[in-house]
Amino acid sequence: MSANRQDGDGGGIRPTVVVHKVSMRYHVPSTEAHHAVPGGGVGGFARKLLGRAPLVPVDALNTLSLVAQHGESIGIVGRNGSGKSTLMRLISGQSNPTRGAVYASSIPVMLGVNAALVPELSGDHNIILGCLAMGLTRAEIDDKFESIVDLSGLEKAIHLPMRSYSSGMSSRLRFAIAASVDPEILLIDEALNTGDAQFRERSKERMNELRAKAGSVFLVSHSLGTIKEMCTRTLWLDQGDLVMDGDPALVTAAYLDYTRQLTKGNFDTATTLREEARSTLVVTEVETQGSGRRKA
Repeated sequence: MSANRQDGDGGGIRPTVVVHKVSMRYHVPSTEAHHAVPGGGVGGFARKLLGRAPLVPVDALNTLSLVAQHGESIGIVGRNGSGKSTLMRLISGQSNPTRGAVYASSIPVMLGVNAALVPELSGDHNIILGCLAMGLTRAEIDDKFESIVDLSGLEKAIHLPMRSYSSGMSSRLRFAIAASVDPEILLIDEALNTGDAQFRERSKERMNELRAKAGSVFLVSHSLGTIKEMCTRTLWLDQGDLVMDGDPALVTAAYLDYTRQLTKGNFDTATTLREEARSTLVVTEVETQGSGRRKA
């Protein structure tokens, strides 16, 4: 399903991604629940005997909506467990939301062809394997091969088995492979946190190229410097809530102040900062149009 958004002049702008009132709840085992109900009856006794903990609900992502436009590079920041990776899986289609829906103008490409890559094979063979897995033809792979190697910065190491690579080298190769397909929507989860200044510059140039071709990039990173350098917009997630959505410098500054207060043990101050930031959030509204279309 597509979506339309009107700019200030009334012209139509087609978003790349529309996240409409999405939430995500998981059910996970909890040993704490064993002790919450004394006895637990026959079922509880059996679970204890077999070592199976009962399932409890965990809200990984609370209700949120957002719209990504062509040409945007959107950074996502937040503490561990804030919902960043969950949101990326929902946008990529790897998971279905508990409620709400995600619409995309094309199939999002998640950085990471990990399932297709083989550690025992060399980097150059994995380039071929990964590109084939993403739908490229051999002719297209041959045409892009040198640029993939150049972007990865692996040089002669491209001929060595991937199992001999450091985590940073593997991440750079995955990024280079994923970015080779010129996707309209590219999702990157932590892959740019490693690498030297030259790789960061090359990857930034590549992301700029993707945006210039009317694409959108979503980048999850704990590196606030990377977010500020490479993104045009930033989301701050915390405990499954969307706290801020706006200019990367403003959002990262607010998030950094919040985490510093938490580190110092100033929990009341941190809570106040979080609520003040969230009070400035403009909630995205997605309206249903005729013929089953939606307007953001």
